[in-house]
Amino acid sequence: MKKYRVAFFGTPEFVIPVAEYLYQNEDLVVVVTQTEKPKGRGLKPFPSPVKTWAEEKGLPVLEPAKLRDTAFLETIKSFELDLGVVFAYGKILPSELLQTPGFGFWNLHASLLPKFRGASPIVYAILTGEKETGITVMQMDEGMDTGPILLQERIEIDEDETTPSLTEKLKNLAVVALDKALKLHKEGKLFPQPQEHDKATYAPLLKKEDGFFNWNEDALIIERKVRAFQPWPSAWTYYQGKILKVYKAKNIDIEEAKGSPGEVLNISKEGILVSCGKGALLLEEVQLEGKKRMSAYEFALGQRLKKGDNLQF
Repeated sequence: MKKYRVAFFGTPEFVIPVAEYLYQNEDLVVVVTQTEKPKGRGLKPFPSPVKTWAEEKGLPVLEPAKLRDTAFLETIKSFELDLGVVFAYGKILPSELLQTPGFGFWNLHASLLPKFRGASPIVYAILTGEKETGITVMQMDEGMDTGPILLQERIEIDEDETTPSLTEKLKNLAVVALDKALKLHKEGKLFPQPQEHDKATYAPLLKKEDGFFNWNEDALIIERKVRAFQPWPSAWTYYQGKILKVYKAKNIDIEEAKGSPGEVLNISKEGILVSCGKGALLLEEVQLEGKKRMSAYEFALGQRLKKGDNLQF
């Protein structure tokens, strides 16, 4: 089959397998990524993982501050692209750019659209208790994840799934989905289907306060927050005026947790069992502000916690 002349738009590390696939199987002629961001104490600018990968391959890299910039658009046109592929690039593409390649732009989105349009689809799939998710290959339009669906690949979400573990699965599934879509397209068998816009849900960019919880909440909801908000912003609450982050916890199916919200029901080497607004949560790994990350049992010993104490205060 003919190789397509492709531009890849992406930024974070987890999209590199898709870039690598395009490099190995198509004619990847240019990579576009977000501008270098300041990091660390010195706020030194650091390249995106995709830029580092592309430079190692000797590929041209563009980092436009504005996608409507005339010089950038002219440069993209000069590559005479067949297709643009976007995966977690981080910006909405304007119409003048979308029209540049012969076949337009495809977006790989880490949800089963129209569910979880937006920046954080993996997090929200876990947060809302979905049983499955997947990768959608979508023909891009000017909206945010609103274009026609070309193909979807599905995957089950495990009961103990975390954002890092699901991200790992989805980055590999994205390669499978793109491979199928490209082969079908070259055979003339890929047909866009409009999304059911009335069924759309959204997964906005995360904020630090999204990770907050209190013990009046359902234990199942808190557990989902613990699994979903990794590595950032973490699930967190306050304990004696300090932030207490919870890195690992388990919803315990107790019909009636006999205690007030936040009350310690039991302490063992397995962790701290805490009564919630509904059910109970077994804390397994935590970090108190100013302290190292540790097992909940170590935390209980250090704080001299005992059964009947309340973490709410």
